[in-house]
Amino acid sequence: MIIRSKAPLRLGLAGGGTDVSPYSDIYGGAILNATISLYAYTTIEPLEGDRLIFSSPDNGLEEVYQSDMQLPVDGYFILAKGVYNRVVKDFVGHGLSARITCHVDSPAGSGLGTSSTLTVSILGAFAEWLKLPLGEYDMARLAYEIERKDLGLTGGKQDQYAATFGGFNYMEFLQDDKVIVNPLRIRQRFQDELAHNLLLYYTQTSHVSAEIIEGQIRNVNSGKQSSIEAMHKLKMQAVQMKECLLKGDIDHIGEILNFGWEEKKKMTSGISNRLLDDIYTTAIEAGATGGKVSGAGGGGFMFFYCPNTTRYDVEKALTGRFSGQVKRYEFTAEGLKTWIMQ
Repeated sequence: MIIRSKAPLRLGLAGGGTDVSPYSDIYGGAILNATISLYAYTTIEPLEGDRLIFSSPDNGLEEVYQSDMQLPVDGYFILAKGVYNRVVKDFVGHGLSARITCHVDSPAGSGLGTSSTLTVSILGAFAEWLKLPLGEYDMARLAYEIERKDLGLTGGKQDQYAATFGGFNYMEFLQDDKVIVNPLRIRQRFQDELAHNLLLYYTQTSHVSAEIIEGQIRNVNSGKQSSIEAMHKLKMQAVQMKECLLKGDIDHIGEILNFGWEEKKKMTSGISNRLLDDIYTTAIEAGATGGKVSGAGGGGFMFFYCPNTTRYDVEKALTGRFSGQVKRYEFTAEGLKTWIMQ
């Protein structure tokens, strides 16, 4: 028997950062994101005996443990161990024996929500294997708790819900970690036009999102008004983006992205740097009307809105001057998928 799962990565189109506590607890946050055709995959192969094997073909790493009730959360496979520990503790009550293999279509620190999406994928595979009673909200909330509370990893809430639900979603973040996911019914031609015009560019750099998010948290806790006001405007940006997508006012999206990028940089230091600024300026000069860094900032993927046929000029300008590369993708309608092969 083989159990498999896959969960899609996401583009955070608007409102990024307002899903992070304490801002979301005090003021309420709002984000608009969309999943794309890049995935985190998990395969579970049940084994005889008392061995638990974690494997990553991405880097050739493997770790082997006894099938204990709780594993040490150190080494490379922290996310998988965190999921295992919570599943065994809350649902099973005894150790499990299996080989767990994980792969992600994008490197860590790329800004597409890789860590949280992988957590959802791993949890989904366990849920399929063990027939755990988890709906979509349950799955996303549990993945969030494993990352943020069990493992103590800093971050927001949007990625777990995006990976679980899939599609275009307007998400609201309230007190006590409450999340409301509002799926958006966007006409297919509007989605296709957006995918054509939104150029995804990998800068060949990565970021440590925790450092940026911790700075954002400090600014909110200290009452830094410039940072808080920037987050208010990013929340407003999510509403603007929702209206444009639903109405099909696609070419206005570049302006909304540019507005959000200028406000996002005010949240805390480290969101942009000289390389990212140079890439952004080059894309605008080549015909893009707006863009942003994906995720917390500091590196990873950027994306730019390129109206008409300007994406070709923008791609040529970026690849001609910088060492990064353009990544092809499509928007996806579905979130987490799991299945079993006997």
